[in-house]
Order: sequence, then structure tokens, then C-alpha cells
Amino acid sequence: MSAFWAEFMGTFLLLFVGNGVVANVVLKQTKAAGDPGSWIMITTAWGLAVYIGVVVAGPYSGAHLNPAVSLALWLNTDLTTSQLGTYVLAQLLGAAAGTTLNYFFYKPHYDITENGAAIRGSFCTSPSFDKTWNNFLSEAMGAFVLVFVVFYISPASLEADPSIPIGLGSVGALPVGLLVWVIGLGLGGTTGYAINPARDLGPRIMHQLLPIKHKIDSGWSYAWIPVCAPLAGAALAWWIKELLLTTV
Repeated sequence: MSAFWAEFMGTFLLLFVGNGVVANVVLKQTKAAGDPGSWIMITTAWGLAVYIGVVVAGPYSGAHLNPAVSLALWLNTDLTTSQLGTYVLAQLLGAAAGTTLNYFFYKPHYDITENGAAIRGSFCTSPSFDKTWNNFLSEAMGAFVLVFVVFYISPASLEADPSIPIGLGSVGALPVGLLVWVIGLGLGGTTGYAINPARDLGPRIMHQLLPIKHKIDSGWSYAWIPVCAPLAGAALAWWIKELLLTTV
């Protein structure tokens, strides 16, 4: 399997399962509708969705599944510029495809759900409070924690085994899944922790395009934050990692 298709399939599975649990919680007449432990369900399922994506894509692409991860590894010279473009495109398309399948999977429930904000929430993120710079900080720091810890939990800064492509897959599926889970539990309450530009942008585009009953606007005034902030957080994580390695 090529790196493009590995990133596509890994991100596809990530969104199909990850947005699937949100749909299971927020849509009408699902088995988990109104569950009082919904945030635990959502954060746990997203962590396990990352685990699934890494298991599939890891041996072939390194399993970045996230443009912020790809950017950090490009800054680290582990990825060429052409590879960066290939990975990001595959991630964006995989996210769009995964959330589209999730829509058709849950379509009877979408059709009877009248809460447009809940419907949009099963596609993309939105903040608890519309505070631009606080929202930006929340998304940036969530991605910072993800990327910074990835650099340190992988032996020899992701260079232990040259036969494994550089990425989350060289860290290991279980540690990365646990990392995403704890980020969601600790830092996800402000914006819903996209921490992944493809995870938010691809589904947001599909929310705009799909003929969903009772849908509201796709929240484009907010959409730049879950795209730009994770990239900024990833770049900051790489810079601080370099600073600590070279000057402290």
C-alpha cells in the first residue's frame, strides 16, 4: 500500500469511528442518545479511533493522520516537501470520506434529528465559548501536547528503527491512542479538541455539501481556528523540542 492510500485509509477510519461515536451520542433514537457519560464515551472512542488508524497506516506511511503531525516531521526534516503535500491531501480526503460514510450509516437518525447544532457537531468542532484567542490557544496547546509528547515517547526521537516510516506508527498505536484520550479528557472541554486540521476541515466541507435535513450553517467564521491553531501548536512543539535539545 502506498503512503497516500495508507494515510487516506487511516484517516478514513479515524473519522468514521470518531465521528460515529459523536453521532451515536447526539442524534435522536440511537442506543447512546442522552447517555450521561457521553464525554467519556467520546474521548475514549476518539483515542481508540486513533489506535485503529495507526494500526492500519503505520507500516506503510508512518501513520501521521494529521497535517499538524506531518508539518512537525517536515520541520524535523523527516519528510520532504512533496511528501508533505501528499500526506496532507490524503488526510483531508480520507477525513471527508470517513465522515460521509458515517452520515449515510446514521442517516435515519440524522433525518429525525432537528437540532442543527448537534448535527454539525457530529461533523466538525465548535467552541463552548466564542472567544477567538482563547479558542486558538486551546487548539494550539492541544496539538502542542500531542506533537511534543510524540517526539519524546518514541525512542531516539522517532529514529529507532529505520524500517518503520516516521510517524505515529513508529511511536506505537497504543501510546498514541492513550495520548489522544488524555488530551480529550484534560483539554477538550473548550473547543472539542480537533487538534487536527484534516479532521475538522474535511468533515466541515462535507457538512456544507451533503443534503442534510435540519442543518444549520457550517460555521465557517470559526473554521480557520481548528486549521491554523493545530499547525501553530505543532510548529511550537518542534521549536521547543529543538531548543531543549540544543541549548538547555
